[in-house]
Amino acid sequence: MNAVVVHNLSKNYGKKNEIKAVKEISFEVSTGELFGVIGPDGAGKSTLFRMLTTLLLPDNGSASVDGSDIVKDFKAIRNKVGYMPGRFSLYQDLSVEENLNFFATIFNTTVKKNYDLIKDIYVQIEPFKKRKAGKLSGGMKQKLALSCALIHRPVVLFLDEPTTGVDAVSRKEFWEMLMKLKSQGITILVSTPYMDEAGLCDRIGLMQNGKLLSVGTPKEITASFSQTLLEVKSENMYALLQQLIAYDSIMEAYSFGEYHHAVMKENFSIEKLQQYLEEKGNKNVVIKNTVPTIEDCFMQLMKK
Repeated sequence: MNAVVVHNLSKNYGKKNEIKAVKEISFEVSTGELFGVIGPDGAGKSTLFRMLTTLLLPDNGSASVDGSDIVKDFKAIRNKVGYMPGRFSLYQDLSVEENLNFFATIFNTTVKKNYDLIKDIYVQIEPFKKRKAGKLSGGMKQKLALSCALIHRPVVLFLDEPTTGVDAVSRKEFWEMLMKLKSQGITILVSTPYMDEAGLCDRIGLMQNGKLLSVGTPKEITASFSQTLLEVKSENMYALLQQLIAYDSIMEAYSFGEYHHAVMKENFSIEKLQQYLEEKGNKNVVIKNTVPTIEDCFMQLMKK
């Protein structure tokens, strides 16, 4: 069974609808799945999530969440989904404890009734339960927002860029929490600009300029990369990149960590590339084959 079904969903902004934020998107998310929407800022991720959580009306297309239509059944959806926006949106002048009780009351439930669901998360901030939310660190705010989104025991959880602006340790802890929630049968949709988080999802949709470029498991996405990929470095990385871009046997080249990645055409020769780069004055040239990542696939799909 599908927890989320999206068909040709579109949303425009501007006086003349000239800004196409989401362009005829279609995908499905199975019940109990952890689905990631991966893309940079401005890709349309937040607009998509706001439509699916009934905060925005679509201009075209349709979608359902847990069998309820996002337009006709908006009240039903609001009672059975949890939503954590990218920006911290809880009451900063209320304490941790007061925020949690407030959100439980809104949904006609209590913290005690659903405490088992948030226990593993809440125990980490419980020592600070009297502290005002506005005085919490980024990681603590993140845990409080997740607790509030879960307090009514939603069937589908929407998390819009939940790890943006938090440290690496908090990011790791947050994904561990998501895995525990998934094991309890909650369907999770999470958006993120971090390509390394894509591999933690069951399936992903790569999004750019309001469109889904590709949907599949991380392995399916990386397996679709059909060209040979090399990683190259030398002492002068800036000059090296320009030389790689100019080389006939290279389709495209771009910076990637401490290396540059080069997408090769057919019938290329590593030996000839090495010779070319050394003749250009590069010293300590390193060239080796590498396995494509989600980010490499995203770059390739953007070019197409």
